[in-house]
Amino acid sequence: QVVESGGGNVEPGGSLRLSCEISGSTGGITVVGWYRPGPDRRELVADITNEGRTNYADSAKGRFTISRDGAKNTVYLQMNDLAPEDTAVYYCNVKDHNSSPTWKSGFWGQGTQVTVSS
Repeated sequence: QVVESGGGNVEPGGSLRLSCEISGSTGGITVVGWYRPGPDRRELVADITNEGRTNYADSAKGRFTISRDGAKNTVYLQMNDLAPEDTAVYYCNVKDHNSSPTWKSGFWGQGTQVTVSS
């Protein structure tokens, strides 16, 4: 099970920290990512592998930080200097050894809404 939290309303320049809590069998997880809707598919914002390697979309570099707490089976997305164009539903995706190498594979949460406006 994948459950996101931490979304909300924030003014431009503000910060939010999203959480993705993962329950169930977690031993085979290979990568956890945060996505948001794009023109024709959900687009990757940031992901982190089970080895701790991180990857960011260009729009997220320098502003967002993905991290994990293994003891809590939780992955975080710290978002700073938020802008109106960051407004979206943010989804957490968990891939394991059985997941195909496509963006939509794996397990998805229901999403958490982030709204940036003044």
